[in-house]
Amino acid sequence: MIDRAKSRMSFRVIVFIILAFFYALNIRVFVKPAGLLPGGLAGVTLLIQQIVYKLFNFEPSYTLINVALNLIPIYIGFKYIGKNFTMLSCIIIVLSSVFVDMIPGIPHWTDQMLLYCIFGGIINGFIVSLCLGLGGTTGGTDFISIYYSEQKGKDAWNYILLFNIIVLLISGIMFGFEKALFSIIFQYVSTQVIKSLYTKYQKSTLLIVTDNAEKVYKEINQISGHGATLFKGKGTYLGREVDMVYSVISTEEVDNVVRNIKLIDEKAFINVLKTDFLNGKFYNRPND
Repeated sequence: MIDRAKSRMSFRVIVFIILAFFYALNIRVFVKPAGLLPGGLAGVTLLIQQIVYKLFNFEPSYTLINVALNLIPIYIGFKYIGKNFTMLSCIIIVLSSVFVDMIPGIPHWTDQMLLYCIFGGIINGFIVSLCLGLGGTTGGTDFISIYYSEQKGKDAWNYILLFNIIVLLISGIMFGFEKALFSIIFQYVSTQVIKSLYTKYQKSTLLIVTDNAEKVYKEINQISGHGATLFKGKGTYLGREVDMVYSVISTEEVDNVVRNIKLIDEKAFINVLKTDFLNGKFYNRPND
């Protein structure tokens, strides 16, 4: 079991090193040539670089600024989220920063700003989603978002988008609003990709009519760690008593749960509802 855990961690470390390179490459290929600002502290780092260059005619190290800005979020990660999660995040924070400084500047390859925004945003959102799915993050506001999500039980990506817009307003005031507005498109695309691919903090309600309620509940509990409420009812179509199982689980677990319920009772009637708000105790799997 220990060897298996070490192997899984080694695999995650290797993947994070690869993702760090592609995250930096995305900044060099899409973000910097177009003058865009990605979300979170990476965007703040690039904004600081732009301000220093405008005032003093030199560009400070991306690594130095980005790592310094991430010190407090990293502390939050170690204290409240998980040591392994934060360690993996530190890998991508530090290495991606170093890669951004190392990779040479890429000249403009198109004059279509929307192409930079859309494809850069998709790649950024995909990389961030992979990091989150593997138990880490690209750093910065992601730590704060995850902390908020675990405390409140809701995803906070739209709040992060609002923070990013404030940063872009500052950029617009100093450097003009055209690129700031294009950056909003970039960030919106990236945020929507993350919300679509990473669903840990989104919740779904299951209403299941079945003849094997106890087995269905045990399967839900085994897969997701969540409980359920059992109801007795009368099926008007069949005209007999039926059991209904009510449970709220993470959206990312829905497909696996439904698939296994069908193995228990292929005739089970399952209704999956999106849950926008939940007030009460809800089990979240630990990040480590």
